[in-house]
Amino acid sequence: MHPPAAHAGRAEREPQVGVVVIGYNDAAHVTAAVRSALAQGPAVREVVAVDDCSTDDSAELLARLAATEPRVKVVRRRVNSGGCGSPRNTGLDRVTSPYVMFLDSDDVLPPGAVDSLLAAAKEASAEVAGGLCVRRELPEGRTVPWQASLYAAHAVYERPSQRPRLVHDTLCVNKLYRTDFLRDHGIRFPEGRFPYEDFVFTARVLAAGPRIALVPNQVYVWHVRRSADRLSISLDRAGITNWRARTEACRLAYEILLGAGQKELARAARGKFLDHELRMYVRELGLHDAEYQHTWWAHTRAYLAEYDASDWAYHPTAPGRLIGRVVLASPEPRDLPRLRDLAARPARLLPPYAHTPDGTPAWSADLPQVTLEPLLTRPVGLLPLAVDAELRPRARAAHLRLRLHELYGRVAQAAPEALEVEWRCRETGRAAGPRTVGLTASGGGADGAGEADGVWSAETTVCWTAFSGAPGVTGVSGVPRRSEVPGIAGVPGMPGTSTWDLRLRVRFRGGAYREVTAHATTGAGLLRRRTVFSTRHAVVLVQPYATHSGALALRVAPGLRGVTAVIRARLHRLLHCH
Repeated sequence: MHPPAAHAGRAEREPQVGVVVIGYNDAAHVTAAVRSALAQGPAVREVVAVDDCSTDDSAELLARLAATEPRVKVVRRRVNSGGCGSPRNTGLDRVTSPYVMFLDSDDVLPPGAVDSLLAAAKEASAEVAGGLCVRRELPEGRTVPWQASLYAAHAVYERPSQRPRLVHDTLCVNKLYRTDFLRDHGIRFPEGRFPYEDFVFTARVLAAGPRIALVPNQVYVWHVRRSADRLSISLDRAGITNWRARTEACRLAYEILLGAGQKELARAARGKFLDHELRMYVRELGLHDAEYQHTWWAHTRAYLAEYDASDWAYHPTAPGRLIGRVVLASPEPRDLPRLRDLAARPARLLPPYAHTPDGTPAWSADLPQVTLEPLLTRPVGLLPLAVDAELRPRARAAHLRLRLHELYGRVAQAAPEALEVEWRCRETGRAAGPRTVGLTASGGGADGAGEADGVWSAETTVCWTAFSGAPGVTGVSGVPRRSEVPGIAGVPGMPGTSTWDLRLRVRFRGGAYREVTAHATTGAGLLRRRTVFSTRHAVVLVQPYATHSGALALRVAPGLRGVTAVIRARLHRLLHCH
């Protein structure tokens, strides 16, 4: 008979985790997903690969892998479910391990993911352990952390209500669950074609009140393929059915939490809808036709009508809540460009700045009930400041004019002094700049303070060669910054385009500052494409454009191959628009 200590040590080394991998017609990626789970090491007892009745080679590839790897169990569903919930439930039913994780066929688990989550769960005796997920945009390779603030450090919560922010992480895949916890509470995914099934599953988990451990380790890589022939359910937002499905999932998540007595979490879930879902879809609303916009507006108004006073009371001028109040107050779509900028991150509140008859700041003269009075007391570092960017292209450089707008007297009160101007590459995070330029008041006022309806202006030069990969140049005229010049598409030796976002920091007297993005001013010749000659790539195509949120950005295609790719993409869009 083994002594207790030896038995405990051996138990710790025994395989503990089952990974459920689901896929449908994803032969190109499913084996990579399964192998990433197997590569986690001896902690993984089994990988249950559920094929949702694929019509490609997925099932055959999985069968071959299972023939050489005894830990792989292949389950082939006879009828396609149309969603992700049913195959995950199928896999959960087959798991025999004490702990379970979920993995989609087009994603991967990074090395060490299972070990870090399992160690956290065991050390804290937690029913759920979560870690950092990163979204990897393909083929560019840009990575964006998902809900990074939750996973900044190790943390343990006796119950989810201790950290209401947990409702913002609706993913199921970046977490490890104790299998008997899920089964004892009957926690499953919605069956069939139910988009955003994660929202419901996560709400059911939180409603059960588990002990939760969080780790700062990266535990999941979420591949985002926007150019794929078949978009994922969450990315396919072309039709109004997607928005209806999303609001229904949010409604059900709220009802689950409220029904379990988790009032604080339920209110946080409604706040999350305003701050995340509403802002994301409003940024894209202008891309749709009038019929979609009217249907979306009516549906959203009906959904927001379910909110009560307490749902609106917390930070009433926070961007999502302010957008929601405008939608709720107007029976027809209105102010879409202005709402789009308010939905940006960080938010921008563009003019006009109206007042009610008694002088209270308001959204507009004809919507006096949507008041903005709390803006008068919010710290300047949190205000939705608006900066216009006017880019006038020239042969070798561009003239960039920036205009900071007054906001109900708060800007003048804070005394803006300068703007730090920087272009940042999305693919690499590298910067061209920064350069500090002084702000000059126009519209009067003393000591640099503009009038209530005034602006503060700054001007600088943007050198095209900075984005071509030529050595020894900068994006904003100033001292050369050789170390910040990107390779092609941010990855040396790889052809493609790179995207550069304009980032600004408004500096005020006394040391206060506000980081903002700039609203792209459009007009004849302002966003014109330029061809630049480069010693490194011979030719570079630079295209200024306004993002979905209205911000100014640059798309750069270096080399003849990159230029050709941009031209082909442009022709493709033109052909598909007629």
